[in-house]
Amino acid sequence: MDYFQLKDGVLHAEDVALSRIAEEVGTPVYVYSRATLERHARVFRDALSGLHDPHIAFAVKANPNLAVLKVLANEGYGADVVSSGELARALAAGMKPADIVFSGVGKTHAELLHGLEAGIGQFNIESEEEGYELAAIAERHGSRAACALRVNPDVDARTHEKISTGKRENKFGVPLDRAAEIYTRLAQEDGLDMRGVAVHIGSQLSTLEPLETAFEKVGTLIAELRDKGCAVTHVDLGGGLGVPYKAGEKMPSPEEYGAMVARVTAKWDVRLMFEPGRVIAGNAGVLLTRVIRSKRSGNGPPFVVVDAAMNDLARPAMYGAWHDFDAVAPTGTRMTAHIVGPICETGDTFAMDRECDALVAGDLAVFRTAGAYGATMASSYNSRGFVAEVLVDGDRLAVVADRIAAAAIMDAERVPDWLG
Repeated sequence: MDYFQLKDGVLHAEDVALSRIAEEVGTPVYVYSRATLERHARVFRDALSGLHDPHIAFAVKANPNLAVLKVLANEGYGADVVSSGELARALAAGMKPADIVFSGVGKTHAELLHGLEAGIGQFNIESEEEGYELAAIAERHGSRAACALRVNPDVDARTHEKISTGKRENKFGVPLDRAAEIYTRLAQEDGLDMRGVAVHIGSQLSTLEPLETAFEKVGTLIAELRDKGCAVTHVDLGGGLGVPYKAGEKMPSPEEYGAMVARVTAKWDVRLMFEPGRVIAGNAGVLLTRVIRSKRSGNGPPFVVVDAAMNDLARPAMYGAWHDFDAVAPTGTRMTAHIVGPICETGDTFAMDRECDALVAGDLAVFRTAGAYGATMASSYNSRGFVAEVLVDGDRLAVVADRIAAAAIMDAERVPDWLG
């Protein structure tokens, strides 16, 4: 459920008409609903209520906006970060250092040091080499780093190949068949407190079966590690739950996920950790856009050209992803159209042969389910500015990320004197 609903024939975010946001802030603009973020955070937390003291860390890469993170910090969420920049954002939003998990396959020396100095709760180590580097830094720093070893279970998540992370050919984690020996060696390092394992097989999973298979493999690894005398007190099960991008689409619910986890992990005797991202933020945001014009090419459907583009919402161009496309003030008339942006790329296409509300120049529309992997993946391609972001709370709205004009981006560039 989300709080983007029609009221008096106009699409609202909670109690704010999207037409008002377009008038006050301009388009394109991302619009987030605080009520939806809070609801999703609570639904996910309640789904894990059968577990003992689960740790929930929002995957900051899904939506790193400070206001979004603050909403989730107020809900008691920690943060799963994959860069120093995300770590800084989580701290700035009020997330407790002890509730921050640092993941990522390519953490630099500076990032490892940043995590140590910030006093984060856990590093998810992705290689034996990273473990030794972190151990040396921690010893020089006079501390011990709490760590989990990320394992690659070689499980196909059955999702898009570019967001599948748990197969042997993917870059993430250490091979499951080598995990016990690597863990045992790292546990001997004075700078490391090896306390568990981590697994994450991909994003936008539409079935629980791959997750259950991966978790069962982790359970076997836990038993093997304990047989070798290693302590295992924490297990990070990652994230990955899918969200419906198409109206009527069904995905596993957090309740179903929680029940599966409780069943599979019943005898593990560990503190379980989770990294939800898309399932919290996805349906909590839309991208509001305005139609520039409609044009025809041949006898096919018209091209509806909107002012949002692939630099604002990259998922359709990158993954062929679907986003429902709805008029802000639907008339009841329908059309079939190609929905495209203004960028000089054929890839700047949001939908082909899409049945949608009839739209003409000047009309407002939204790409739904854009609260995750939307603004955070934006670029300035074609020398376009960065899109603005708005948070709605009841009948209030606030700009939570300014629109960055192309001129401001150009101001950061320099032409050396020797070019004349």
